[in-house]
Parts: sequence; C-alpha cells; structure tokens
Amino acid sequence: MSIYKKLFEAKKEIGKISKDSTNPFFKSKYFDINGLLEHVEPILQKHELLLLQPIKDGKVVTIIQDIEIENKTSSVNFVSSEITLPNIQDPQKLGSAITYFRRYTLQSLLGLQAEDDDGNSSTKQVKEERKEALTIANFETAKSLTKEQIKQTLNKYRMTPAQRTELTKLTV
Repeated sequence: MSIYKKLFEAKKEIGKISKDSTNPFFKSKYFDINGLLEHVEPILQKHELLLLQPIKDGKVVTIIQDIEIENKTSSVNFVSSEITLPNIQDPQKLGSAITYFRRYTLQSLLGLQAEDDDGNSSTKQVKEERKEALTIANFETAKSLTKEQIKQTLNKYRMTPAQRTELTKLTV
C-alpha cells in the first residue's frame, strides 16, 4: 500500500480534532500539540507511519515516514511540511514558536479541519497597534463629542481599556 493510501485511511480515522485548550491572550480555542499528538500518533502507528518533527536548517520539519519494509521499492515513502523559524533570541519565545510551528505543520500536512481563531485575533491586534494612540488631550475632548463622533473616535484611535470603557458608556 502506498504512503498516500495509508494517509488516506489514517485521515478517515483521525476525523475532526476538538479544540481542547484556550489561549487567554486572544480568548480563542485551539488544540495543543500534546492533545494533537495523543490523538494522531496511535492512528499513524496503526498504519505503520512514523511521525518525526526535527528542527533542521532553522526550520521546523514535520515528516510522516512509511516504515513498511516492502515499501522501500516505492519512489515515495514519506511526506513532509516545513516552516522557517523566525530569528528569536529569547529561548522561551523560540520554544513557543517551535511548538506553534510543530502543531501547524502537522495540521497542514494532514489537512486537519480547524478554524484559524488565534490567527484572526492576531490580525485584529496588529491592526489595533497601527492606530494612532489617543492622547490625554484628545481623550478629554472626545468626552464632549456627539455619540456618533465618539463612535468614530473609538474606531480611529488606540486607547487604554479604561478610556475605551469610559467613551463606550457615553455612546449608550
């Protein structure tokens, strides 16, 4: 049996992965690498497929290798997915990036169903960071604007949660 046929059979057993963890920063659900591996590896092993995730040449590489001896005559006995690690000097942040990339290269390689919850939230955060910060003077001025003008200010400026709360109360 080819590796593609084995993966096809394994994917039917894997099915959908339930998101079992919460990202408190983005308030989104995701499946963590340990939960993903606990679910996927026994199924891959049942089909004589070995999962490897080395770091090679500055990249996280996910490889699924067909370990059947008879398959050595086949021209393709593995599939892989890789992503280049960012240049991060902080070991904890690098470790987080490695874990994140392991999860997503495996998810991509197997074509697992998942929403990009934390990706969408991070895009929103980047857009928010690009906004001009609301100065104290502008904040004081904004408090005397019409409800519609306050709503425009809420959308236009980056502000503290306390400022956002106070201005939002004025639009009700």
